[in-house]
Amino acid sequence: MNGDASLPLVIVNPKSASGSTNENWAGIASDLRTHFGPFNVAFTKAAGHAIDLAREAADAGRTFIIACGGDGTINEVANGILLSGKDTELGVFPSGTGGDFRRSLDMPDTPREAARMLKYGKTRTIDVGHVTFNDFDGKTTSRYFLNISSFGLAASIIQRVKTSTSLEWLPLDTVRGRASFALSTLQEVVGLETTNVRVKIDDGEETPLTTVNFCIANARYFGGGMMMAPEAKLSDGFLDIINIGDIKTAKIILNIYSLYKGTHLSLPEVKDTLAKRVEARPFNERDDLHIEVDGELLGKLPATYEVVPNALKLRVP
Repeated sequence: MNGDASLPLVIVNPKSASGSTNENWAGIASDLRTHFGPFNVAFTKAAGHAIDLAREAADAGRTFIIACGGDGTINEVANGILLSGKDTELGVFPSGTGGDFRRSLDMPDTPREAARMLKYGKTRTIDVGHVTFNDFDGKTTSRYFLNISSFGLAASIIQRVKTSTSLEWLPLDTVRGRASFALSTLQEVVGLETTNVRVKIDDGEETPLTTVNFCIANARYFGGGMMMAPEAKLSDGFLDIINIGDIKTAKIILNIYSLYKGTHLSLPEVKDTLAKRVEARPFNERDDLHIEVDGELLGKLPATYEVVPNALKLRVP
């Protein structure tokens, strides 16, 4: 990779925020240079490319790599750093649709303030999640995640968001992201069906479980601002497990505001616990149950989740 390895590297997903990152890059770069300082830049060309770019940069001695894009881009850059095994620090420069990991960090959402934070912020070490699962070709693979992985309703919502064109008239910013997630949630719950799985938590017995949505959370938010795991902490050595059980469609619609406020844990159909390891598989082995990882559909059950304590250095406000 070209450039001065002593400078921070900004890995940019030009397709993030529905392409507005590419359209606005000149202004974004100007704010970064003015309020952060000199840097090198690399642009992603396809899904997964940021993993390779970050790993190569960390191996080459980069000590600070900044992800410019949405939660998927942040996930890929973090995976590249973690796979390198180097003590490289991750920075987040938000420019995506959902912006959920930024919310957990209380990151500013304007380019100018985000750039200042990257320059003057502090470094902390956080836990990450690790999930082993089957990809869509049936091959066993794995991925680190910073935010949340889930199966059930959330995976269906994300599939709808990724393919929806109904909100293209909205501005290319987080307004569209929030509206798209909210609309897709309402569309999905209308035809809601529960999912039957078998789950084993830590050293407990495997038990059958009915779920509308099952979340394994390292951070607090997903789905464009839903505070799914309001009590999650990035450095406590645990994953927060949230199960929304057999809850009727009407009740979900009536309580959807609670998902954004983080008050849904008081509902009787919602159960939460802490765990270091979770194993999940379909109750019926022939069922095809997709999982999402930091907002990206990557594969399907069965899956094994584990917390990796103190795994990643992160620049925070």
